[in-house]
Amino acid sequence: MSSVHMDYSEKRDFIRMRVDADVSLIHAGQVITAVCLDLSSSGMQVQSPRQFKVGDNLEVRIDSEHTALKGLEASTEVVWIADHADGGQKLGLRILSMK
Repeated sequence: MSSVHMDYSEKRDFIRMRVDADVSLIHAGQVITAVCLDLSSSGMQVQSPRQFKVGDNLEVRIDSEHTALKGLEASTEVVWIADHADGGQKLGLRILSMK
């Protein structure tokens, strides 16, 4: 069953970790600085200063502050959007693959 068809309680079966970390979103050759609000094994919630559409594919990069730890790089898909009055959006991103 795809995550789009999972009900709310099934989606919450994934442990979410509050992150509040700066991220880079790469879309169509542009790099957009955003904030990752939370992260799970299957996706993340991101606050973006610009707008995207459901179905957009974004590369996400979270750099590590520790030299001994590698940062996160993932290919993602926008699965939900919440628009904000300031023109930005909260995005629900499904992780398609990790690099």
